[in-house]
Amino acid sequence: MVSSPPRVVFAAPGSGQGKTTVVTGLLGALRRRGDRVAPFKVGPDYIDPGYHRLAAERVARNLDPVLVGPDRVAPLLQHGAAGADLSVVEGVMGLFDGRIGADEEIPFGSTAHVAQLLDAPVVLVVDAKGQSHSLAALLHGFRSYRPQIRLAGVVLNRVGSVRHEEVLRAAADDAGLPVLGAIPRAADLEVPSRHLGLVTAVEHGAEAVRAVEAMTDVVEASVDLAAVAGLARTAGELPGPAWDPAAEVEPQGSPVVAVAGGSAFSFGYAEHVELLEAAGARVELVDPLRDERLPEGISGLVLPGGFPEQHAEPLSANTALRERIEDLAAAGAPVHAECGGLLYLCEALDEHPMCGVLPARARMAPRLKLGYRDAVAADESPLFAEGSRVSGHEFHRTETEPAHGEVPAWFWRDGAGAHREGFLHGGVHASYLHTHPAGNPGAVARFVARCLR
Repeated sequence: MVSSPPRVVFAAPGSGQGKTTVVTGLLGALRRRGDRVAPFKVGPDYIDPGYHRLAAERVARNLDPVLVGPDRVAPLLQHGAAGADLSVVEGVMGLFDGRIGADEEIPFGSTAHVAQLLDAPVVLVVDAKGQSHSLAALLHGFRSYRPQIRLAGVVLNRVGSVRHEEVLRAAADDAGLPVLGAIPRAADLEVPSRHLGLVTAVEHGAEAVRAVEAMTDVVEASVDLAAVAGLARTAGELPGPAWDPAAEVEPQGSPVVAVAGGSAFSFGYAEHVELLEAAGARVELVDPLRDERLPEGISGLVLPGGFPEQHAEPLSANTALRERIEDLAAAGAPVHAECGGLLYLCEALDEHPMCGVLPARARMAPRLKLGYRDAVAADESPLFAEGSRVSGHEFHRTETEPAHGEVPAWFWRDGAGAHREGFLHGGVHASYLHTHPAGNPGAVARFVARCLR
């Protein structure tokens, strides 16, 4: 019997406490000392895993019960942890913040829910600025609120002085929790942000590398790495087996499928390419900011999300690739576009000409659209049969005119009423909705089959 991978979850009382700084620095510090560490992020976020990947020098993966189902969370961790000495999971928002409307004792999709599914200990990252003895009450509350969640330690962030640290350690001891680290205030640990959060690591380039190294230096000097690794080894046994893309889909042939990447299209899940390859596809990466051609013999195209709105001018200037994508779509080839990919297929993005595949124009919007959606496929497409139900996630501050196609990709409903979203246009499935391929492997198999026609 193969033993379960050692693992530990890092959570916080709420957003903005410094989880990403601590986890990114911890990944780098563990790697420096010779550990092979597998990074994970709770929820659908694409940005934090980019920094995790830099720090760990290993693919970072998401664990989201809403998008993949709770039964797949532990197998996905086991898959991503293969060959690693331990796994570090960064939580989302506050420890008990889950899907709104869920009435479970442990909110569905929350960091606590994932920790429970993984039978893993939890370390709480607390921004200690502006508090001292009150830390004891905060830790006592989190520890006792749902005792089935094993809160096993705390990392203090933004500690102001030696005396401040002494008081905080005493407060944590009063609450019965060990302090695994105390990180001093350091302004140089910040990374740039924009309308959807942090600037992605791939865009930030050398600055991202320097930021990760700075986080690593501070955590290495401030956190008890041996204690964290020891805590990870106290996680319970998982039933197994690990998630295996080859068990989800069957090879159907070997069509060439191009997947867009680079700075403008960095919002993708590693499991997507793994499933495409398991279904027989030969995956070729294309950077629309640099490449002027699609691969020879291409049969299908995947355009993930990202920040094309930040690169509209150079994307538009690559006329050769835009024209080739327009020709590919016109020939009926299957094209799967999510969020940023949808913008790229429009006639224009903020008045910059794009691929012209969809009869729509895109622009920045005044408000952010954010949240999980339970959606129904509006019609047959290269990905889904009509009526198929999925859980997806919407996260954008752009809009299209018209808001959806004559044949939309999705129907979904929320408190504001019924919605139509996305575009079905020939072989194109384009939508703002992000889905996780591990939660919908049949859609990947269907896409590859369509590529073979």
